Amino acid sequence: MRITGPPIILAMAVTAMLGLAAPADASSKPRAVKVMTFNIHHGAGTDGNVSLERIADVIDGRDPGVVGLQEVDRHWSERSDFVDQASWLARRLDMHVVYGANLDLDPLAPGAPRRQYGTAILSRSRITDWDNRYLPKYEGHEQRGLLRARVKVRGVPLQVYNTHLQHNNAAERLEQAQAIKTLIGRPRESFVLLGDLNATPEQPEIRALADDMADSWVEGGVGDGLTYDSENPTSRIDYVLTSTKVITRTAAVVTSDPGASDHLPVIAEVLLPGSRHGRR
Repeated sequence: MRITGPPIILAMAVTAMLGLAAPADASSKPRAVKVMTFNIHHGAGTDGNVSLERIADVIDGRDPGVVGLQEVDRHWSERSDFVDQASWLARRLDMHVVYGANLDLDPLAPGAPRRQYGTAILSRSRITDWDNRYLPKYEGHEQRGLLRARVKVRGVPLQVYNTHLQHNNAAERLEQAQAIKTLIGRPRESFVLLGDLNATPEQPEIRALADDMADSWVEGGVGDGLTYDSENPTSRIDYVLTSTKVITRTAAVVTSDPGASDHLPVIAEVLLPGSRHGRR
């Protein structure tokens, strides 16, 4: 068959005959990324031994792109041999890191690093900016914070938040949850909130967060999602929450080494919308 006509019409005709379509704009395609939350208990396992190598093995075994860590020592004390645990894990896993010091004390000896305790975010992608903001606290209680890091997943920006809420006061946790909602606001970019929230899904502080966020376990988990304590879990208190346009493909509790910490980590594979939103 012979086709004649103006070049544009001819090209359209050939495309139609061959069943071809113009390639989709790469920027419109969703980006998949695995995100993990893990309370590492300053590296202390249920056997009482401190081993960052065990923590690293658990993380490495699931190959996440982003990890939120809680209870991380940085030159803190003898219990963790004054190690900068965030930097150690970043080097071991070949990831970028930022650290949020919620407790910040003078060193025991002049010239030594400051003694810090808090949270960390690890990322395969470069971290472009970050900050750590204190959350409300009651008198005599531990200072808590919200650590934020901005990364890009194959060109698509993602705001990563990491937190660890008060463990023994529900009213305080609710105030902290409300402060987190205010700090996150309504960003145009996708976000994930990772953390040990020390509350189960039916409690008001979790419901307050879930009003504006999606719970990845509800979206993609199978089973009850119990994470604490690690050897005989009875509570779901560790979470991956996301902005509502982020889609959760899967969510799982990681049980490869339940003795590595007193918490089990949670990992979720999520889909970030590109320039075009929607489910596939």
